[in-house]
Amino acid sequence: MKFAYSTNAYTRHRLDDAIRAIAELGFTGVELLCDRPHWFPGEVSEAEQDRIARLVADCGLGISNLNVNTASGYYSPCPAEHLFGPSLSHPDPAQRQWRQAYSIEAIRIAARIGAPCVSLTSGVPTPGVAITRSRQLLADSLAPICEAAAQHGVRVGIEYEPGLLVERASELAEIIERVDSPLLGANLDIGHSFLDGESPEEAVAALAGRIWNVHVEDIAGRKHYHLVPGDGELPFDRYFSALADAGYEGYLTVELYTYPQAPDEAGARSLAFLRGTGLDAPQTRVEPA
Repeated sequence: MKFAYSTNAYTRHRLDDAIRAIAELGFTGVELLCDRPHWFPGEVSEAEQDRIARLVADCGLGISNLNVNTASGYYSPCPAEHLFGPSLSHPDPAQRQWRQAYSIEAIRIAARIGAPCVSLTSGVPTPGVAITRSRQLLADSLAPICEAAAQHGVRVGIEYEPGLLVERASELAEIIERVDSPLLGANLDIGHSFLDGESPEEAVAALAGRIWNVHVEDIAGRKHYHLVPGDGELPFDRYFSALADAGYEGYLTVELYTYPQAPDEAGARSLAFLRGTGLDAPQTRVEPA
């Protein structure tokens, strides 16, 4: 497996500086936040996309994922309760269509810069709307997104999370089956899985063959707050063994948006922890073109 670091730890830094810092720490991959203050789909020119792609390559990094989980740039400012809005499951067609277009633009960007996948979320349940209805709206919204993904050769990973419409591996597996696209899978966040009380083995098995990227952080006290791996209670050995048994060979992407004040330190400690697992043999950096 390969080790990457998400730029959402660097929201107090320029994107260029974040990419360079991640390379200097020794990671071999980077996840790009597709939201403000870095990139917001629809506001990033093709010239800027190409420039960042060259910078990533020049730093010897691969791209693990485009993180399209949030769209705070839609709001001005963004209230905390709307972090995952507008959602693909919202009953308002205009909001669903906006999120579809936003997601499809991110897919187009991913194809242009060589990112293998983008990650999306299901959004929060809408009060007064039946869960079954919301999940059908989500599946219907994902259909054209997956069509765009097929046109561009990009995978789409849904990230499930406690409190969202899709919050367990079994629920995501049902959505994947309903949409029936070979490009739809999971952006598996093992901290979210732990918070849901899932068995690591059962969670990975439910999504085996459809895990496009893995988010890594630690959790303590069943509180949803991302910690440096090793600082909490996650049974990493069980998750990593299950992933290996499932044939996963992609990125383990450290996601620590909770450390904007010290992203380098958090990243360095995370990488040291991951290297201690022995999962990085061999680690191959991308040679600049």
